[in-house]
Amino acid sequence: MTSMTSAEAGQEHPHTMRLQRFLARAGVASRRGSEALMTAGRVTVNGVVATELGTKVDTDADVVEVDGVRVRWSDEPVYLMLNKPAGYLTTMSDPQGRPCVAELVPVAEHPGLFPVGRLDFDTTGLLLFTTDGDLGHALLHPSHHVKKTYIALVDGAMHDDELAPLRRGIVLDDGPCQPAPSQVLERHSGTTLVEISLREGRKNQVKRMLGAIGHPVLELHRPTFGPLELIGIEEGSWRYLTDAEICLLRRAATR
Repeated sequence: MTSMTSAEAGQEHPHTMRLQRFLARAGVASRRGSEALMTAGRVTVNGVVATELGTKVDTDADVVEVDGVRVRWSDEPVYLMLNKPAGYLTTMSDPQGRPCVAELVPVAEHPGLFPVGRLDFDTTGLLLFTTDGDLGHALLHPSHHVKKTYIALVDGAMHDDELAPLRRGIVLDDGPCQPAPSQVLERHSGTTLVEISLREGRKNQVKRMLGAIGHPVLELHRPTFGPLELIGIEEGSWRYLTDAEICLLRRAATR
């Protein structure tokens, strides 16, 4: 472990890098989040607490730990999608022992794996995982406006014009929402199937938006995330992304 001088700032050897970049590439957090972990004294290198943001590590030799847990880094980031079933928290661990999505993806093979964004406990559908902290952070950044599409089964018979407030940009208790393209797909006896697309990621946003216009959500499913589509994956199963899908994701994260 070394502290980087100004002369070294623009030069990194193939097997050394800034500690916060190492943590981001390992999927621990974004670079900014990794810096927060460092300044909080939660990161050690070879048993020594590393709080200096200029710290560099040798990726082959140094032992990096966060909260006492070894962090490993691979040259090739991992990307996969899960068809999340209902009844799982979008977190990698839960102190109360509730079911977590970590139980459904290969964390033993890829220790730095983390979910990009979240789906509610009872929401199903496409959940992206990666060990690429920088890409994960970029995909969620408001400036990139990555679109997510949801299919909601709502209570009551809804008419298409009732969705007008969502299309204009409804105001919730935490502020105005961006306009959300939406449409009625099917009407059933006492329920309606609605499609809605968001470029934001507030907590319970779809449920709150539809509830605000008088149609509480009964079931919620996400079939797409940015350029990715959930096709051919059984509920509770996952698959690695193709090279083409990874390229599309990276493009979406830089728009």
